[in-house]
Amino acid sequence: MPLTGTRILDLTRVLSGPFCTALLGDMGADVIKVEAPEGDSVRRQGAIRDGFSGYFAQFNRNKRSIVLDLRKPAAKEVLARLVTQSDALVENFRPGVLERMGFSDARLHELQPRLVITSINGFGSDGPYRDRPAFDFIAQAMSGFMSVNGGPDDPPLRSGLPISDLIAGLYAALTIAAAVPHARATGRGQRTEVSLTNGLVSMLAYIATNYFVTGQVPARSGNDHPIAAPYGLFATRDGQIALAPPDDAFFGRLADALGIPDLKTDPHYATQEARVAHRAQINAIVGGKLAVNTTAHWVETLNAAGVPCGPVLDVPAVFQDPQILAQQMLMEVPHPAIGPVRMLGFPMKFSATPCAVRRTAPGLGEHTDAVLAELGYGVAEREALRAGGAV
Repeated sequence: MPLTGTRILDLTRVLSGPFCTALLGDMGADVIKVEAPEGDSVRRQGAIRDGFSGYFAQFNRNKRSIVLDLRKPAAKEVLARLVTQSDALVENFRPGVLERMGFSDARLHELQPRLVITSINGFGSDGPYRDRPAFDFIAQAMSGFMSVNGGPDDPPLRSGLPISDLIAGLYAALTIAAAVPHARATGRGQRTEVSLTNGLVSMLAYIATNYFVTGQVPARSGNDHPIAAPYGLFATRDGQIALAPPDDAFFGRLADALGIPDLKTDPHYATQEARVAHRAQINAIVGGKLAVNTTAHWVETLNAAGVPCGPVLDVPAVFQDPQILAQQMLMEVPHPAIGPVRMLGFPMKFSATPCAVRRTAPGLGEHTDAVLAELGYGVAEREALRAGGAV
């Protein structure tokens, strides 16, 4: 697999960090999840079946769990020994917490000179907000992301998904995948950092570039595209259809498919700029045509004409969709304790080294003894660590 032979020391909890390390584990890394005695709080969150959290299972597959009480010196010695055998360490504490535990960057690089240290936090380790607590909702609010979601007359709106956590996890996995080969080539590790807020700011895309050029505050546009029309959700005879013709050529295909080819040369609608200026009118014309037939009819007709469109699926419908199933984005993974566990599949496709679930989500401390043995701790030493509450 792409990351076979790479060891990731995972000190993260909840979502952004576990998502990062799950991605690395999916690509073959040996991920050792270090948990406090009470375990990652996500073990007790989300829908629970037979004491088992599907939320935890999704984001902690392909990992091994070891319990360390890092308030105890003996546990810190175990962590130090783990560092010497790891390629990367990932943490999502507030800035400075790891250093106060006795693991500054300097100490970590003394233990393992080529270690990649990856920090995921709310605002970054510099600046006036570095010590503030942050969660996804706060990052959505403070990044500008929330300000451009929702309809024109609606209040700012959050994404339904914890988008800043997921983006930060993706970026963190990318930095590790880039930094580990560099560290192996040079023998020198480095610190990489991703923040929830910076990740969302980086996603402002044309919203930001339009503001840079015009100086105008971006307005909320709901399902309408700020710089394209007709583009959004339209009612059909039995539901809704998402329509996304991005430029004049695609609009021409749409006009032909709807039987209104004259719009291609009408000065009110011939160009993207003109259509945006007359958005209400073009939406009414297109909407009137779409309303006379079913969603299924228009999805078939418009796709055949080369016009990007699709139905609006709820979550159950997504996991019955033939394309999603063909892409194996729904998996059933056998679990030794509770049987099959349904979870999301792999969006990254490798022709020669495909992602795989090699391990189900671990029980709390399931691999403590095995990992300690790999680190050279004998049976008596392991018993002493356990008796002292370090593990």
